[in-house]
Amino acid sequence: MKHVMILATDGFEQSELMEPKANLEKAGFETTVVSLESGKIRGWDQKDWGDAVKVDKTVDEIDSCKGYDALLLPGGQMNPDILRMNKKAVEIVKMFDHTKKPIAAICHAPWMLIEAGLVEGKSVTSWPSVRTDLKNAGAKVVDKEVVVDGNLITSRKPDDIPAFSKALIEMLGVKVDKRELETA
Repeated sequence: MKHVMILATDGFEQSELMEPKANLEKAGFETTVVSLESGKIRGWDQKDWGDAVKVDKTVDEIDSCKGYDALLLPGGQMNPDILRMNKKAVEIVKMFDHTKKPIAAICHAPWMLIEAGLVEGKSVTSWPSVRTDLKNAGAKVVDKEVVVDGNLITSRKPDDIPAFSKALIEMLGVKVDKRELETA
């Protein structure tokens, strides 16, 4: 069974973690939520705090990306901004890239790709407010629901979740109909 790591912390965009996670599990993948601390992390659901999600492992428990086939980075304004300040979280992103495993980042999560030094010369997309940061880091920014460049998969917003999930699932070798996927 293929296994996807989901790296997130408090303030993740509720739909951008929950729906891709559900889509991956429906397609037969196992998921593991990794965060800065053990316990639970809380999502941000549009204008207020959302549901809590159980943390399976902390970043300090991750020594390599062995046993994982891909990395999912949900957005939300707070979540990637907090994660990119943590050296171990950034190192995890770099490990997945070094082994050329898929890294899927949606909304504000491409901040993590910038922090890890992965976007120079790559075609990517994101939430509009992150696009200048991506350009300044040397990325080619496009405005599409999903952009795949090498092992990087990026999307803009919750409305893009079906296309985002489909791209990741198919990069992991499973064909899926976008109409069957969870949507925001």
